Amino acid sequence: MIEVVLLGTGGMLPLPERWLSSLLIRVNGAFTLFDCGEGTQIAWREAGWSFRRLAAICFSHTHADHIAGLPGLLHTVANAGRIEPIDVYGPAGTADVVNGLLTIAPALPYELRVTEFAGGERMKLPGELLGSSVAGQHELPVLAYRVDLPRSRAFLPERARQLGVPIALWQRLQRGESAEWADGKITPSQVLGPERKGLSVAYVTDTRPLPELVALATGVDLLVCEGTYGSDDEFPKAVRNQHMTFRETATIARDAGVGRLWITHFSPALLDPGAFAANAETVFAASTVGWDGLSMTLAFSER
Repeated sequence: MIEVVLLGTGGMLPLPERWLSSLLIRVNGAFTLFDCGEGTQIAWREAGWSFRRLAAICFSHTHADHIAGLPGLLHTVANAGRIEPIDVYGPAGTADVVNGLLTIAPALPYELRVTEFAGGERMKLPGELLGSSVAGQHELPVLAYRVDLPRSRAFLPERARQLGVPIALWQRLQRGESAEWADGKITPSQVLGPERKGLSVAYVTDTRPLPELVALATGVDLLVCEGTYGSDDEFPKAVRNQHMTFRETATIARDAGVGRLWITHFSPALLDPGAFAANAETVFAASTVGWDGLSMTLAFSER
């Protein structure tokens, strides 16, 4: 399963009850953080999750509302007892900004391993997640991310018995490895069921709508996407500032065929984002105007 909590939904400036951009994912006890705006560690503490298990951070870009919470969070993670390295991913310029922030968070007991992407790259993330990225359109280099948790094919014990496979070899076959014994040889495909759908989440922020974003998010269970402006009247401002309206965000969700949409990254001038929910819901019914602390657990289907 994938556990998801939206830590911060604000853009530009924090407001009461609204911290800046951050999304936390937990899989198999390991955490991946997407962006780290001001207030991230406070919202994280309110969620009640451990800091020590943070193993990767994926930055969309290096504007302050997405990265300024990093120094304090790194100290908190250190105080929680982490000594293992943390992998950091982001677009061009991420390493310089992270290294600059480390001047006020020196002597950490763990290593930060920074990797910069241009978009299109894949990475392995904690908890057996497979990550991918595409470039967005903003005034700075920006990345959108997708994570997939594959689901193994079901093992068919009756089929294994019919083929005379010793029980001692079953685990090897379940891992996708071929096996040999005195009476023969067998491949996993002979005792495994059909491919099964895994779980997936996409995170998109600070960009105009692009076909590449639809492709990235195609079929995900949950799309977390910016909707800086709720009103359709703000469309010219969205174009000028390279953000999106709720309607544009919902259009991406609809065209990508996602399971559910969470809208986030609200302008500080948007004091009641929920008042504009209909602008998204009329395009994509499974839209939720996000709030700090919104959470969900994605689970595999029974099949």
